[in-house]
Amino acid sequence: MKEEKEDSNFISLLSDYGFKVVFADESDTTFLKRALQALIQTDIPINKVVFLKNEFVGLTDDARGGVYDLVCEDENKRTFIVEMQLGHYKYFIQRAKFYAFQKFNTMVERGKYRFDNLSPIYCIGFLAESIFHDSKEYYHFGRLMNQKGEEMDNQISHIIVEIAKFGKKKESIITDLDKLIYLMKNLERIQGADQLPKFLTEDWIEQAIAKLDKSKMTSDQRMHYEMMMAKNASIIEMLKEQEKEKIAKEAEARGEKRGEARGEKRGEKRGEARGEKRKALEAGKKLKDLGTETEIIMEVTGLTFEEVEQL
Repeated sequence: MKEEKEDSNFISLLSDYGFKVVFADESDTTFLKRALQALIQTDIPINKVVFLKNEFVGLTDDARGGVYDLVCEDENKRTFIVEMQLGHYKYFIQRAKFYAFQKFNTMVERGKYRFDNLSPIYCIGFLAESIFHDSKEYYHFGRLMNQKGEEMDNQISHIIVEIAKFGKKKESIITDLDKLIYLMKNLERIQGADQLPKFLTEDWIEQAIAKLDKSKMTSDQRMHYEMMMAKNASIIEMLKEQEKEKIAKEAEARGEKRGEARGEKRGEKRGEARGEKRKALEAGKKLKDLGTETEIIMEVTGLTFEEVEQL
């Protein structure tokens, strides 16, 4: 989640609200179609997009389910799974593979295991922070390759965009992909429509910007936006408090006297562990009540998937 700039005229496309009203607007998919076309690097227009159910269940009783940020299908039966990750999550690639394989498994006809005519899957991830620190690239397109870099399969494609790495100057931006990433990174810094670079005045982009213009919001839209912002602010404050407590406990642990009896240490550690667990469960419950993603709750609190599900 992202803290909005109060003095900005535009809502960030990296916020929960901004992402949903632009990318997931079923009443107008103009922007989504053009964005997907840019992300998969094709000159062939995507003419139709149908939204699919974004929640899925595990394939077995003990397998985990999940929720996609957005999943849709075009007229050629290509599936697009779109994920937005604003905070640091070191297992993002593993989660992306899980989502792609989950969709792949549902395509295989149960009981017959037919693997012919499976439609392509594009798993797209927008990352506000970088995870590939050894690479200077901000756009990554990956498929199954052999040791010589030769493609072995093109049915599942992973596309990762590291927005923080994007630093192209306005005069160097030509492609739709660069226009998209520039918009996602810089929109909330732009004070008014008169400050928009020329490349952001194309129809598909102008439609998206209009949905993010605070001055054009209806009262219902404003209320929805402020409710989401309040939820995000609560989550952000909780995360900050969690981090403060963690730092304080680490400092306290470093300052313990070395001469304490082992028995006392064991007792203290067991007591601390129980206290930590109780606090983690309490924090997890609050985060879950606010609608926070399971993966984020797990990362912040250290709880297992099963523990979060039982909250």
